[in-house]
Amino acid sequence: MDLVGACRAFVSVSEYGGFTDGAAAAGMSQSVASRRVAALEERFGEQLFERTSRRAVLTPFGRDMLAAARQLVQAADVLLEEAEAVKHKPWRLAVPAVCSASALARLVAEARGHGVRLDLRAAGPARRRELLRVQQVRAALLAVPAEGAAWSVPLGLAGARDAGVRRIYVETLRLGRGAPGPARRVWIQPEDDVPHIRDPLTRLRDAVGLWPAQVLAAPDLTAAAAEVLCSDDLLLCSRAQAAELALAWRPIGELTPRRGYALTVVADGNPLPMEARLGEAITRCLGADDPAGAGGGKAA
Repeated sequence: MDLVGACRAFVSVSEYGGFTDGAAAAGMSQSVASRRVAALEERFGEQLFERTSRRAVLTPFGRDMLAAARQLVQAADVLLEEAEAVKHKPWRLAVPAVCSASALARLVAEARGHGVRLDLRAAGPARRRELLRVQQVRAALLAVPAEGAAWSVPLGLAGARDAGVRRIYVETLRLGRGAPGPARRVWIQPEDDVPHIRDPLTRLRDAVGLWPAQVLAAPDLTAAAAEVLCSDDLLLCSRAQAAELALAWRPIGELTPRRGYALTVVADGNPLPMEARLGEAITRCLGADDPAGAGGGKAA
């Protein structure tokens, strides 16, 4: 028996004093209302109404049960309203701060097409993890090693001038004895200042004989890009970022660093439904579908 539906019929019939008007007010036919009230009476083992040809009058038992039935119907309505509100509650998602405004806008728009309303929080890797830990967001795209990632983004080096090479070898940045000018530097932006990206690059720096100051972590992307735009320095970045900054991007000759991302939800929730609906949109937002290789030319 549908207890809530039966109580809804009971309450409505009692309020309107008859099955015809009460059923109509409850959004059901008279026959359905009659069956539901009869089922409720059978369940209780007592009559709720004295039925006449024109009216339905509450019995003493019916009067005593009416308040509890009304409370049940009201609680059910509140529950349904809450469920509807939760369904339309925005998903607060922490995303990498390196995603462009246009990419994030397309992600939000595509999510709406899948019935998901996103409320985005752009932040660096450590901040995204903290937002998730304190549950200020429902989910976050966390930085993880590419081997265990749902999305990975190939990184390379980008400069203000196109050197006309196919790949940039970090060893070519070594300043020879007596060479003029300052040593060229590689700038690591905050999104890539994580162990699985930073450490292999610094080990490569030491292996090929660069100075420690030739691979530096920048306080923010703007500062790093400014250094690159006014010098021969290079920025560690994705191909999409290089295009946005109008820089010439090439893969690194000695290694292939990759950003890795995993969608993680609070309280050990299951990210699979969100990945299934928004996986392709997130891929485009992160630039994870960019090919790792670059154009032709000679190797540096």
